[in-house]
Amino acid sequence: MSTLTDLLAEHTKLSGVAVDHLQLVVAEWQLLSDLSFADFNMWVPQDGDKFLCVAQARPTTAPTAHPEDVVGSEVDSEEHPQLRRAMDESRICREEDPRWHLGVPVRRETIPVRLGTQVIAVLSRSTNLAVPRVPSPLEISYLGSAADLCQMIADGTFPAPEPSPDVHTSPRVGDGLIRLDPSGAVVFASPNALSAYHRMGHASDLVGVHLAPLTRSLIGDPFDATEVAQRIRLALEGKPSMRMEAESRRGAAVLFRALPLRPRGQAAGAIVLCRDVTEVRRRDRALMSKDATIREIHHRVKNNLQTVAALLRLQSRRLSNPEAKEALAESVRRVTSIALVHETLSMSVDERVDLDDVVDKVIPMMSDVAVTETQVSVRREGGFGVVPAEIATPLVMVLTELVQNAFEHAYAPGQRGEVVVHSERSAKWLDVSITDDGKGLPPGFSLERTDRLGLQIVRTLVDSELRGSLSLRRRPRGGTEAVLRVPLRGRR
Repeated sequence: MSTLTDLLAEHTKLSGVAVDHLQLVVAEWQLLSDLSFADFNMWVPQDGDKFLCVAQARPTTAPTAHPEDVVGSEVDSEEHPQLRRAMDESRICREEDPRWHLGVPVRRETIPVRLGTQVIAVLSRSTNLAVPRVPSPLEISYLGSAADLCQMIADGTFPAPEPSPDVHTSPRVGDGLIRLDPSGAVVFASPNALSAYHRMGHASDLVGVHLAPLTRSLIGDPFDATEVAQRIRLALEGKPSMRMEAESRRGAAVLFRALPLRPRGQAAGAIVLCRDVTEVRRRDRALMSKDATIREIHHRVKNNLQTVAALLRLQSRRLSNPEAKEALAESVRRVTSIALVHETLSMSVDERVDLDDVVDKVIPMMSDVAVTETQVSVRREGGFGVVPAEIATPLVMVLTELVQNAFEHAYAPGQRGEVVVHSERSAKWLDVSITDDGKGLPPGFSLERTDRLGLQIVRTLVDSELRGSLSLRRRPRGGTEAVLRVPLRGRR
């Protein structure tokens, strides 16, 4: 079965930013499904007034309305008119009369997924009505919280634009949920949430209690206590937070995550998810120890590479041959580029690299080299985003070599100019261009037949490691443009 990214790449022309936002929605929507007691499907528009389902979530709190797999199926506006209405009118659309689906009565609603001023997809919420539900404080609180979050999706304020790397390990609805009013007082606490706080040392009910100061008083470490309380207060102010683990004075370990509720921009309080992880903490620590070991390996590799670069610099200072000194300088540059990737991986939790941070560190290094030889500046346009570690190192090396090639061959000594590194990312491709305003390619130049070591390295890395394509061509107004295309689809 194709992944969300594969389906979006094949069937839409959405930008990389839009794809990232839909991935954030899917990362968070199990929370919506459980709070709503309903199935969620994500639909994207197609030609001919049709919609394609690209993702599906089922609730863990109620029977599913879609036992069959809907991903990859199409519907038209006549079959599901609320999809088009939600997209055109940019509002939540509800179906008054239930429909029968596979012998089960289902109530359907649609929620537009807004990004900025544009609706990029539609969520359908399908509730199985075959099992009668008696309204209870838990159900009322769950549905109210779900309604606020769905409205925030339609407003474009949920999920938050900053990706949360730990969303899949955060507490879930069934682990424990607390609903706060705008002042921070508890209006509802699920039984599991009450149990977690009882193990932390709070023996009475939570309703009516201001949660932030209470939680702070129960946590043993003063820094963790202050941090958890601050995150709850920030959620009440409209700022989401990542999960945090804290240990109570009694030794109970609890995970917390606070989410703001601001439908239509109006403060409606917050929800706090909590989970008692005391019994599984040893296993979690073992997994964290493994991750820490991997990060430590990357840190040591980075240190070793920096040592190699320093030794090469020392050797270069002892040489009098200009060609030998230049060869060592190029080696130092290449080793340093690889070290920067390992430095980033040493701080990563999932073997993925924020390439924008690495490139922003490499560019000043390249500019320093250029200043000693020419008057050329270099700048970055667009965003590379987060890429798997397997392509980060070769990609950084390719960019470094291409920028250095422009410095060395496009400009005469002392000549002024500018090199621009431009990147565009979609669900399927990462497109990068390196342009200069120098003297252009020499007559008869061929990338396949060039004897320049840097370009030979680039061609090898592009073909074998990146599985992409590279071309060098003259610019109509002078200068050279290197165009690199790297496939992202199918990578982990």
